[in-house]
Amino acid sequence: MGPPPRPIRTAGRWPALRAGAAGTMAISRRDLIRAIGAVAAFVLTGEIGWNALRNVNSEPAIAAPPDDDIATKTTHQWAAVIDLRRCDGCRYCTNACQTTHYLAKEMEWIRIYEINDENGNHFFMPRLCMQCENPPCLKVCPVAATFKSEEGVILVDQDRCIGCRLCMAACPYEARYFNFRQPPQPPASYNNPMPEFPVPQRRGTVGKCVLCVHYIDQGKLPACVEACPMGAIYIADLNTRVMTNRAGETYEMSRYLEENDGFRFREELNTSPRVWYVAGHGQTIEGQHWS
Repeated sequence: MGPPPRPIRTAGRWPALRAGAAGTMAISRRDLIRAIGAVAAFVLTGEIGWNALRNVNSEPAIAAPPDDDIATKTTHQWAAVIDLRRCDGCRYCTNACQTTHYLAKEMEWIRIYEINDENGNHFFMPRLCMQCENPPCLKVCPVAATFKSEEGVILVDQDRCIGCRLCMAACPYEARYFNFRQPPQPPASYNNPMPEFPVPQRRGTVGKCVLCVHYIDQGKLPACVEACPMGAIYIADLNTRVMTNRAGETYEMSRYLEENDGFRFREELNTSPRVWYVAGHGQTIEGQHWS
């Protein structure tokens, strides 16, 4: 097991959001998953889902999505938001991911970079798989071991992976790892590895962040989101436009990103990443030093 979680800092200790930011909803994790479903139901019915969401909070901050093609989708489309103003580089997210997936220490599916930018600012930047909508890794795999799920998560079928590592070379985020040695072995009950929960990992294959879809399907938060004591990591759904963190702070995603200058890392590469960042230390992201 990883280290015990530290107490969550109070809102007063965190950098303040700009005036007019979306309000939060203090709800349980399971209620949050239900709330996401409620918003999806609202998209389809216009009434039932909205009433369910109102039962969670009397003043919901989630507006109806526009009437476009995304409203016709019935599945979730998972994404993530990372607020760099809150990250203190504790690595609890990395430890939780490794514990959950029985990974070797060098397999950091979520890696914390310590950055000194060109303006002399110092901050930490968690990097996980960007779950790109236009993933270079998928295009170069010669055996179709890398694929995208219906919910937009990039997965690896280790039954098909031949260990050629072309996907690692193609990933501009360095978010894929090769199992050079035999990974730690989980209890015998973990005897049915699958792309959504690749435990145990296999020597000679590639592994990566799977956004803990096995947890999400159970109504739980991803391991990194659950472990972050600062509430810096949010799981988000592009269909319902809802995002939440471990503290139960829930926002309308597009509004939060707009009001807090959200950005996507290296999006000029046309990968369309599904991980958004919020800067807050006056830092520049281009020209940074990765240590």
